[in-house]
Amino acid sequence: MQVVFGSPQPVFPPCALALGNFDGVHRGHQVVLNAALDWASRHDIAPAVAVFDPHPRRYFQPDAPPFRLMDDRQQTDALEAMGFARIHVIPFDTSVAEMMPREFAETVLCGWANVSHVFVGADFAFGKNRSGDVPILTGIGEQLGFGVTGLGLEAADNEKISSSRIRACLADGDVTNAAALLGRPWTVRGEIETGEQRGRTIGFPTANIALGDYCRPKFGVYAIRVRLNGERLPGVANVGLRPTVGGAVERLEVHLFDFARDIYGETVEVEFIGFLRPEQKFNGLDELKAQIAQDAATARAVLAGPG
Repeated sequence: MQVVFGSPQPVFPPCALALGNFDGVHRGHQVVLNAALDWASRHDIAPAVAVFDPHPRRYFQPDAPPFRLMDDRQQTDALEAMGFARIHVIPFDTSVAEMMPREFAETVLCGWANVSHVFVGADFAFGKNRSGDVPILTGIGEQLGFGVTGLGLEAADNEKISSSRIRACLADGDVTNAAALLGRPWTVRGEIETGEQRGRTIGFPTANIALGDYCRPKFGVYAIRVRLNGERLPGVANVGLRPTVGGAVERLEVHLFDFARDIYGETVEVEFIGFLRPEQKFNGLDELKAQIAQDAATARAVLAGPG
């Protein structure tokens, strides 16, 4: 996929553009994205996506807790897999945040992306102080020569699918419903880091992954699968502070079943399949070891089921 930052030179041919944050590329987003792909195919025009970087939420609330559902690489891969060949990354800085709706349309949509038709969610807001909406964008498009389609995001249980709804599921440890809304298991991507290697001393070596700006799921133990170099490996993971050993940094620790290779420095993707129990403090390493053995057995049983 071609990733274009800011104003391209030379300008690209006209496109059908899906515009939004698309954090998670979930089933609701896919309504907008697939509409852009379909229109592009019917009109023999290039399909493209435009996203903001940083996410506007991070720009306006720099001290907000981590909230992302996926990192930039995961987002790009998901969009490419859908059929998009180009993504425009709009640098969300003061100049863009202060643009009025028409200026944004002229500069970004017409100038940078060269849109023929724009697809957004029905509740899309843009421009300074979120002063623009779909009807305003439609009117601007009529003046500037591009079409606009606003689409309602797919509903599940009579409730709109949204990134915030998925984050709420994860905060409850409900990775099953999160996966249903995403259309795939929620996945954390990261590099295996060297930890304290305490797990080796009790027979359960772990791979440690920093959570970065990913939203924090409920602290606890999960059945997981790890994608590594084309393999999909079963395991059990803990997300949290590791109170038994006095941990102070939130961390994802993964134990892979029947696995002994050195993978420090490798980049992996951890799929969250099932929540097993909340994080808790144990009275020493022997008690922790016994519980991990039980967790591993439970995780194996969960992973032996469908999926």
